[in-house]
Amino acid sequence: MSDTGNACFTLDAALEQAVEMENRIYREFLSAIRKVMNKGAIAILRDAAIGKLESKHLLEKALLEGDIESTELHEPVPTMQLDSHYGKESLSYDADSRAALAYAIHLVTGSVNYYREMAGACAGAPMSPVFAKISGDQTTLLQRLEDAYEEHFLTEN
Repeated sequence: MSDTGNACFTLDAALEQAVEMENRIYREFLSAIRKVMNKGAIAILRDAAIGKLESKHLLEKALLEGDIESTELHEPVPTMQLDSHYGKESLSYDADSRAALAYAIHLVTGSVNYYREMAGACAGAPMSPVFAKISGDQTTLLQRLEDAYEEHFLTEN
């Protein structure tokens, strides 16, 4: 998901790039929803897709206003990094809720990492904080997904 190169952007270009990223991930969720048969898995994927639509909406609003500072993005929150152990890169038609949640975690982790990479690639440039702020906002959705995974699928030893 990363194609950062060494490019830094204007605010408009940075926000356009972020909107495109959110749309790509939303499309991944939509494709998965159309593929899987399990109702629980579909519900999880729908919730995650709605989270991506909400993110995209906020970014589009910032693009219209020409300012990200007035956009209500969440502060970064700590995540458990579950993608490295439980993330799933694809789903089959018979995927269950656990697989759907692991897939959602994988996709959202990809967006968090993408925005972090963009912030790093633009270090010192005006767009670095923009990408860092977007990445931070994405951690809220990721934390929600990881918390659900932990609650339902990780047992205490």
